[in-house]
Amino acid sequence: MNLLFDSFWRAVLDCFRPRVMLLSLAPLVLMAVLSATLGGLYWDVSLGWVRATLEASSIVSGVSGWMQTLGLGGITAFLAPLIVIVAVMPVVVVLSLLSVALLMTPALTSFVAAKRFPLLECKEGGSLLLGLSWSLLSTLLALLALLISIPLWFIPPLILVLPPLIWGWLTYRVMAFDALASHASGEERRELFRRHRLTLLGIGVFCGYLGAAPSVIWASGVLFAAAFVVLVPLGIWLYTWVFALSSLWFAHYCLAALQVLRDESQVVVAPQPHALPLSHEPNSNPSSGL
Repeated sequence: MNLLFDSFWRAVLDCFRPRVMLLSLAPLVLMAVLSATLGGLYWDVSLGWVRATLEASSIVSGVSGWMQTLGLGGITAFLAPLIVIVAVMPVVVVLSLLSVALLMTPALTSFVAAKRFPLLECKEGGSLLLGLSWSLLSTLLALLALLISIPLWFIPPLILVLPPLIWGWLTYRVMAFDALASHASGEERRELFRRHRLTLLGIGVFCGYLGAAPSVIWASGVLFAAAFVVLVPLGIWLYTWVFALSSLWFAHYCLAALQVLRDESQVVVAPQPHALPLSHEPNSNPSSGL
């Protein structure tokens, strides 16, 4: 437990260092360019398709007519962008996570290792190809779990549990692997995952709940259309910052746990010296009787 909280506070402090803040700009720029490009190409098309689908729905038409009698018309104009944003949000989260893992995590792990564990040997147990395969497989499993769990989101308590749990599992899988890729061997990584699985998953789930904050900002952008252009990049930067915090937290925790594991393996019990049998007979000289 001390290791958990110690690594958390170290990660929070490191997040506000100028070097980390500058590193967070690379994923932000990448995501901003990608979002602007895709938004310019597909936003109007997607919005028109969703609006037409809503207007063709008898249920939505009935609710819209009832609201218009109350002077609260325009439900379609409100729901259409909200549905598009909710549909795109998982893609943005996944791309933010992968961009941080690719552009920031190696640098942040090296930063933590140089500052706290300069003597920790690098055993290079995770190659670049293995790391990419691990991240892509974990992402596909997480997206599949999200799709399967969508019907359960209509049960009020589960919508607050399932998405953060799935994002937390994905964050734990990607960040913990990347934090140990350079320094731990494959055997050490598997042992650390076995020992600290629940704690690492807890870190991921906590960061998954932190990742819900940008969703509130995106929803505010729908409500306040004039600020949408400003709030969406802010939400993307918050995703980046949360995943940077996650990366630092996993780096501090995993490298400290790796150091403890190696210290344990180096403890060698000194062999006890074998006592020589004591002779109770007097030392006799064979020549003394002569």
